[in-house]
Amino acid sequence: MQRPLGRPWSLPLRAPAAVLLGLFVLAPGPLSAIGQKVPDSLSLQEALEIALRSNPGLLAARNDATVADWSVRSAYGALLPSVSAGSGFSWQGSGEQRFGSITAGQLGITDQPSYLSSSYSIGVSLSVSGRNLMAPGQASRDREAVRAQLRATEGTLRRAVTRAYLEVLRQKEGRALAERELARAELNLRLAKGRQEVGSATMIDVQQGEVGVGRGEIALLQAETGVRNATIRLLEQMGVAIGAEPALTTEFAVSEFEWSADELFEWALAQNPDLAALRAREQSALYGVRMARSSYYPSLTLSTGLSGFAQSASSTDAQEAAAKASGEAAMRNCEYQNEVLSRLVDPLPTLDCSQLAVTEAHLEAIREQNRAFPFDFTRTPPSASLSISIPVFQGFGRQHAVEAARATLHDNRLLIQQRELALRADVESRLTTVLTAYQSALIEERNQALASEQLRLAQERYRNQLLNFVGLVEAETVKAQADRQRVLSIFTYHDAIADLESVVGAPLRNP
Repeated sequence: MQRPLGRPWSLPLRAPAAVLLGLFVLAPGPLSAIGQKVPDSLSLQEALEIALRSNPGLLAARNDATVADWSVRSAYGALLPSVSAGSGFSWQGSGEQRFGSITAGQLGITDQPSYLSSSYSIGVSLSVSGRNLMAPGQASRDREAVRAQLRATEGTLRRAVTRAYLEVLRQKEGRALAERELARAELNLRLAKGRQEVGSATMIDVQQGEVGVGRGEIALLQAETGVRNATIRLLEQMGVAIGAEPALTTEFAVSEFEWSADELFEWALAQNPDLAALRAREQSALYGVRMARSSYYPSLTLSTGLSGFAQSASSTDAQEAAAKASGEAAMRNCEYQNEVLSRLVDPLPTLDCSQLAVTEAHLEAIREQNRAFPFDFTRTPPSASLSISIPVFQGFGRQHAVEAARATLHDNRLLIQQRELALRADVESRLTTVLTAYQSALIEERNQALASEQLRLAQERYRNQLLNFVGLVEAETVKAQADRQRVLSIFTYHDAIADLESVVGAPLRNP
């Protein structure tokens, strides 16, 4: 598809007048979060690039894209085993303990010391279900939907910046017209005063000239305000500080539009960002139906773990006493057996009972074993488990989820059909508006030329005293109206092009 090569009409862009600096000084506002500097000369492309980097609303929408990226990572991470590790420390004071309905004293355990205990545990588990297996695909499609919506938001911002840029140009052209009208009013006032001095004009003509100058000054003041406000709105859309006063450098040409409605509609079907966002949501909803059906699939859970503990008593006296008592009992039993053996008819060799005595080495071993706290762990046996769950009946919640997903899919498909119909209507309507605006611009150009010639003749007749001041003012009014209608027709054309570009989703002109 080629660009239209019509008869371009360039609209000159003028630098801000010195009077704007004298009457309106923009107070420097707070810098934007991005701190983007606005160049002294600003083209439309530069304004769009700055807006895409700095507009707060767009930056907020991009945060959603970041969240969507992490949603995809999280969905894939859910397919990996989860690993957990834990450790704990505890203290138990001395005193009699209770084991169910029996106390330690009843079991013959007395003088219980306080204890310091520590433990660790390491667990690995893996859960697999139909929903987990399909979650990455759902997250990926949701991310594409978010990205498509972000592109639609960018398209909306492009249109807003373009319209704001055109509005600044419109207001500046209006200011230039006000300056020319004021200059003509001042010239008419000088002519009226000159004719009054020679007696060919009255004081009424001079006063009418002064009124014309006053009205011209008011019109210029209002035009300066319009430029200031339009510039503020442009900078607001760009997301930068409003204290800048850039000179706009892009010129827009009015040329004959040669694309057909069918070509534009095919282009809109392929590139319209809103339609693309709806299609991305449809794909997400389509996968969502499969995701809802996965609740009927079985799930599997595998887990394993290791653990250990360490414990130390505040005193080993009870353990040492128990060891000594056990040793003494063993020695007494040994001596008894030796006595029995010695009384046999054929005595057998006796045992060495001294080996059963509890030595200091045995007691030191008890003390060393008590020094396990906090990190000399005793490992407990490892464990592992595998479980499979098959959903049989869980009410109607699963079927409700499936039907809700189907309804969402159907709704998205209907929205796509509605948007396609709206695109067709928008293309037809806005193309008609563009063609009408182009023809209007041609007519207003001719009207402007006729009004200029009429004013020239009126000024010449006024100098030759063939026309009174009222006739001159009427010619001035016709000229001013023709100039303003000419500017209005030009920017109506550019606004119509901008609206059509927003429907098509791509630029249709080369500024």
